[in-house]
Amino acid sequence: MSEPTATSAAGARLQDTPLGRASACPDRYDPGLLCPLPRAASRVEWGCAGPLPFTGADVWTAYEVSWLNPRGKPQVAIAQFTVPAESPNLIESKSLKLYLNGLNHARFASAEEVRARLRADLAEALWRGSGQPPGTVGVRLWGPQEWGGAALHAALPGLSLDRLDVDCDDDGPQPAWLRAEAAQPPVQEVLTTDLFRSLCPVTGQPDWASVQIAYTGAPIDQEGLLRYLVGFRRHGGFHEQCVERIFVDLWQRCRPVRLAVLARFTRRGGLDINPWRTSHPQPLPPALRLARQ
Repeated sequence: MSEPTATSAAGARLQDTPLGRASACPDRYDPGLLCPLPRAASRVEWGCAGPLPFTGADVWTAYEVSWLNPRGKPQVAIAQFTVPAESPNLIESKSLKLYLNGLNHARFASAEEVRARLRADLAEALWRGSGQPPGTVGVRLWGPQEWGGAALHAALPGLSLDRLDVDCDDDGPQPAWLRAEAAQPPVQEVLTTDLFRSLCPVTGQPDWASVQIAYTGAPIDQEGLLRYLVGFRRHGGFHEQCVERIFVDLWQRCRPVRLAVLARFTRRGGLDINPWRTSHPQPLPPALRLARQ
């Protein structure tokens, strides 16, 4: 069984982050609550020591955002944060939850002021300690008057791997299952699964997701791909790390001409995280909200 890892890429103990200890609900605004974790070390573990073979973003949805207007009346919104994969850090999700809770008692003149504060605070944390100026983080707020237009989608579009009847008895992801038929003509296809599960590397609690793999190249063995993806059920890793490992394993073993991997994880603590990695520049996938989200 693959146990959740206890340290981050920089060697810091994950148990020392907010995720690893009991935390009271903050009663004041405090951007210092945001806890960045370096992306680099986990990438080295699966062969990304040099230039990244992907670009992309992590798209967060926060369903429990609230603040006060100048008269003290609560305001509520759904927020979307778009974090570039090139940022040196990711943000530990519980620390983001605590930070957002700290906004609940803070007064702001407008939603635009809240959006600007969110963008600045998130950018500072994502580039903290890198020696680089903060990059750009996308922030969007939807107020209650806009919620009626939100669409719910049953599943990610594509051919479902879940139709396949295969043995799934691996204790961890096995890249050896990933094979492409190099002798066959190249194809362009989109494959999906709703069976993905990984483990939080600190608490060991399960994280569920739907995964979409879009590629152009030699046909990938679908049974082997499903076995590989199901192998993450006992693997400890943050959402972003799991998606990057899937991308790199496919890129190195199947050698597609083009590749994109998207995972939409179910909500935890009022947040869902949806990492997307692609081998070539293209627009972000539509912000689909799936049935389980």
